[in-house]
Amino acid sequence: MAASKKAVWGPLVGAVDQGTSSTRFLVFNSKTAELLSHHQVEIKQEFPREGWVEQDPKEILHSVYECIEKTCEKLGQLNIDISNIKAIGVSNQRETTVVWDKITGEPLYNAVVWLDLRTQSTVESLSKRIPGNNNFVKSKTGLPLSTYFSAVKLHWLLDNVRKVQKAVEDKRALFGTIDSWLIWSLTGGVSGGVHCTDVTNASRTMLFNIHSLEWDKQLCDFFGIPMEILPNVRSSSEIYGLMKAGALEGVPISGCLGDQSAALVGQMCFQIGEAKNTYGTGCFLLCNTGHKCVFSDHGLLTTVAYKLGRDKPVYYALEGSVAIAGAVVRWLRDNLGIIKTSEEIEKLAKEVGTSYGCYFVPAFSGLYAPYWEPSARGIICGLTQFTNKCHIAFAALEAVCFQTREILDAMNRDCGIPLSHLQVDGGMTSNKILMQLQADILCIPVVKPSMPETTALGAAMAAGAAEGVNVWSLEPEDLSAVTMERFEPQINAEESEIRYSTWKKAVMKSMGWVTTQSPESGDPSIFCSLPLGFFIVSSMIMLIGARYISGVP
Repeated sequence: MAASKKAVWGPLVGAVDQGTSSTRFLVFNSKTAELLSHHQVEIKQEFPREGWVEQDPKEILHSVYECIEKTCEKLGQLNIDISNIKAIGVSNQRETTVVWDKITGEPLYNAVVWLDLRTQSTVESLSKRIPGNNNFVKSKTGLPLSTYFSAVKLHWLLDNVRKVQKAVEDKRALFGTIDSWLIWSLTGGVSGGVHCTDVTNASRTMLFNIHSLEWDKQLCDFFGIPMEILPNVRSSSEIYGLMKAGALEGVPISGCLGDQSAALVGQMCFQIGEAKNTYGTGCFLLCNTGHKCVFSDHGLLTTVAYKLGRDKPVYYALEGSVAIAGAVVRWLRDNLGIIKTSEEIEKLAKEVGTSYGCYFVPAFSGLYAPYWEPSARGIICGLTQFTNKCHIAFAALEAVCFQTREILDAMNRDCGIPLSHLQVDGGMTSNKILMQLQADILCIPVVKPSMPETTALGAAMAAGAAEGVNVWSLEPEDLSAVTMERFEPQINAEESEIRYSTWKKAVMKSMGWVTTQSPESGDPSIFCSLPLGFFIVSSMIMLIGARYISGVP
């Protein structure tokens, strides 16, 4: 009997979506933007010391290969010929820093994740060297000096890891964010791998001039970074190289965008003033400001949105960054154990429908926009003997929404034109309680695409539209219409305002917990610097936790 003929689906495009919590590979039909198949692998996070967050670069790379192979197997089961995959795009967690040996291909240290706080004292000492009347770092990069960005992580590695120092001395070291590590490895690694990044990822390193679109010597000198270890900066949509191994060997890698820029493209926010919010490990609201850099007076970042081709213009965005969104759900699961799966939080929150006056500020890595306050730490306040795990679950979801409201308020003030609705995407948007809460707290509709994988879609669009691939049209008339689910506000604005103002009160209480910080050395004196209130609250939580967090009356 003849083998069944493989179905022809027209040109397909694959996308690697490498996030903080997981890696995925997804395949789309370039004519309809339909998602045909995907595979996902969870990624471990390591916490070797208080405030340190690391990942294994080799585990990340292996997860990419695994996801590609498994997705190709699933396509075969669907009778879809993988030879129709014409290009691959890469979307990645931004700022996470990797240094590796170009001769052996081995990472010289774990990847230092964007959430990592070990560089706080580095930030403090560097900030003293910036003239008060000429903040050249912010004016060139659009970013505040913070532990968040790659330059200070790389500075720490060069100062503290002998293997990194030696590789730099021997001219063997390469630096990159996750996109660079993946593209170099996938295009051959030690055998001719392409060492590059795109403008969106480069703009998050704090070494890149967002006006000239080049690595900046003054910034590199300031942070003590040798320029020869930096990747070549390319546009977000062009052929970088070909896959050198696996089921898709020979397929061009032709799209590269930091995950939040990828989501902006995937949500088709191509017009000035269009904005999206992505709910992942963190929460990231980006607003397209066109060809103009808009600098914020309210704690937002100015960043590169995308540059979709070598000869295409660059677009910029205003961005509000929240460190902890989906990560708070993971924390409830892994640290407190009040849920067994991330999906259970919706069920718990639905049981009570209120936080009963309980407020949760998940400042596990300090506070990002609009405060940029590294001394903040997570607090749960408003607890009573009636409080149980359902109320804490509800408060955790509310916290994500309140943080988004703070960013949206800042963005409205900077742009001058309030958003009429908010486009959303990311894993957490499957939680209907969260989406309704978000509409209630913002007092505007929340609009969610029926296909929420917009980060991967954006990377696929950039890859498929690249010169030399040309299977995905980005002309407005050719873009597929997307069906949307809409959540309208269901509470009055006055009630929303009362809840929001109480949240702001809780945020103020979360600040100033860490007054002396020395995470570089792992100094236990960090705990001696905490106010007495920390120990009192910790003791109370331990005493009541077993009974009330577990929901026992």
